[in-house]
Amino acid sequence: MGSAMIYYTINGQSVPISEIPVCTIEQWRLEIIRLLAEGGHLSSLFATKGGRKNRIIAVISEPEHRRIAIAATEVEQNYPSLTADCPSAHWFEREIFEQSGIRPDGHPWLKPIRFQPVSNAEPNPMIGVTDFFRMHGEEVHEVAVGPVHAGVIEPGHFRFQCHGETVFHLEISLGYQHRGIERALVGGPNVRSLHYMETLAGDTSCGHAGAYCAVLESLSDTEIPQEADAIRAIAAELERMANHIGDLGGLATDVAFLPTANYCGRIRGDVLNLSALICGNRFGRNLLIPGGVRFGIDGQRRDKLLKRLDDIEKDLNSAVPLMLETPSVTARFDGTGRLSSETAREIGLVGVAARACGLVLDVRDQMPYGAYRHNCPPASTYHSGDCFARAYVRWLEIQQSIVFIRHQLEISDSSQSFFKECSALKPEHLVVSMTEGWRGEICHAAATDANGAFAFYKVTDPSFHNWFGLALALRNQQISDFPLCNKSFSLSYCGHDL
Repeated sequence: MGSAMIYYTINGQSVPISEIPVCTIEQWRLEIIRLLAEGGHLSSLFATKGGRKNRIIAVISEPEHRRIAIAATEVEQNYPSLTADCPSAHWFEREIFEQSGIRPDGHPWLKPIRFQPVSNAEPNPMIGVTDFFRMHGEEVHEVAVGPVHAGVIEPGHFRFQCHGETVFHLEISLGYQHRGIERALVGGPNVRSLHYMETLAGDTSCGHAGAYCAVLESLSDTEIPQEADAIRAIAAELERMANHIGDLGGLATDVAFLPTANYCGRIRGDVLNLSALICGNRFGRNLLIPGGVRFGIDGQRRDKLLKRLDDIEKDLNSAVPLMLETPSVTARFDGTGRLSSETAREIGLVGVAARACGLVLDVRDQMPYGAYRHNCPPASTYHSGDCFARAYVRWLEIQQSIVFIRHQLEISDSSQSFFKECSALKPEHLVVSMTEGWRGEICHAAATDANGAFAFYKVTDPSFHNWFGLALALRNQQISDFPLCNKSFSLSYCGHDL
């Protein structure tokens, strides 16, 4: 059943902006609450400027129906917050406030998530809301970590409220990079737009570039060749494998299990070299382009890929089960950083973090796109919601990716075209493009103006959904468990700071 106040579409389908109904704020809130209660997932929530009023758009994926619901409303400077009824809106509403000054009244912790200047809001709305959450008591103490870390990683600040070694609360403060990518995309696309996407989250080049290419192809009514779809999917699965292998090695390092740590470091490099064999770049950059891909896979290259994939599979079967079946490792993984499926659903977790809590959420299967419309790896899940589950789901997904890549390579046809030129973008249309990155759901929402240029471009990286999950996973844990929990989520700082 649908609603006259909601516009329903499918992944990657462009729609005229004029056809999207604008609800009253009361209708809008009720519809979103209803859709989420019925199993929907809040994929994106953002505000756009327009005249005297501002428009707020909610993008809700409905996996059961394989469709996307778009709900829009208009407000002036404030509206009743969604967060109390829909906790997954918590992070989104803080972002809306910091970027536009639109205040969600009644939000429980209206603190900016990136501390960027607000130009059109009331006089400095950030005053009084930039402090960290504090607990009081003689035996409560704080531990501050970052934003500068003792390793080559990105900046992020973590503030722990502790009683002895037990963490009562963790507050995560990001936004130190001030990248401005979404603002830079307005008025595009141009020659730099694809580069922004490939470096938006550097370890997810293919995931974000794929979503961006699908946006342009939808807005120009371009249907790309089937061979290009296959190569894109191979690149995305290689990206998934490389990062999952790297994270399993990182988890092994955190518990001082050096055999798997050393193995995975080398094997990750072998997988990255497969991407380089296809396009010359280990991160898959310069492969995906609007209209298809830059490089095909000829017979000789396909044979090399299959041979190297066999070697990688053999090595992985020695390295990963060795760790997951060692009692000293499982003793550290089991029960650490546990989240229930109810909490995961309530706060809107995606990807590995969600599937490790037993939630079957996978864009490839539920909002299929590209080659996944014809052949899709089954969603890999586990039930315990702890560090072991997040490691085990990664291992399951690596195995499924190998099967999928091998199948795509065996049916590929190098004689087929792998590129089709895109035409001009349709004016005043909106599209929501979703892909399943290695961390989880990637959502790009874009609209064109009367001239066919981007009026706005909104990116939601999976890390945006999952950082709060890491904070909750640390509650009542030992503070020494933080590195292990942090690596088990393996979230992106730069993908958050757009």
